[in-house]
Amino acid sequence: MNPNKFSDAEIASVYKAIRERRDMRHFLPTPLEAGQLERFIQAAHMAPSVGLMQPWRFIRITDTELRRAIQQHVETERLATADALEQRSNEFMRLKVEGILSCAEVLVVGLTDHREKYIFGRRTMPEMDLASASCAIQNMWLAARAEGIAMGWVSLFDPETLRQLCKMPEGSQPIAILCLGHTTEFYPAPMLEIEAWDKRKALADICFENSWGD
Repeated sequence: MNPNKFSDAEIASVYKAIRERRDMRHFLPTPLEAGQLERFIQAAHMAPSVGLMQPWRFIRITDTELRRAIQQHVETERLATADALEQRSNEFMRLKVEGILSCAEVLVVGLTDHREKYIFGRRTMPEMDLASASCAIQNMWLAARAEGIAMGWVSLFDPETLRQLCKMPEGSQPIAILCLGHTTEFYPAPMLEIEAWDKRKALADICFENSWGD
């Protein structure tokens, strides 16, 4: 008997949240419950980080004009992405890639400035602060899903443009626009699978033993 093990029901709930988490694009404008956003940010802040540097910073976007400016910038990048995709351009343009104007809450997530002073765990892999912040975002995603709240990660933006829009300090770097809110229903599978953009790889294609491809 493992004394550190959760109960069977608790284990099932953890795996259910992982399995049913979705990158959402369709939202209702219904506000979140009081304290809900704070719980999600607290869940994010409980994430592991290299050298305990806690590189994540969250900016809640409550200014309507700023939200519109962010959405307009994302739309500009969406068109540029379509051009870069060439043969798949039309297919891409049919996809819904964000819900910035329709969701209850928008957060911009950034890496803190003065990151170079953090050496522990980053001497040979400085990008580990980005990995740490990604863990924080995943924590938030799972917490939101457990409470029935949809979340989408938007990455169609130019970091410098978004940094200036949000008045972030020199040296910081935005990495995500997060849309959170209620939804009528969660997608039964990842949206890009439903739209036949791509499909999840088999475990045999991504898991090896001792050497790559074995």
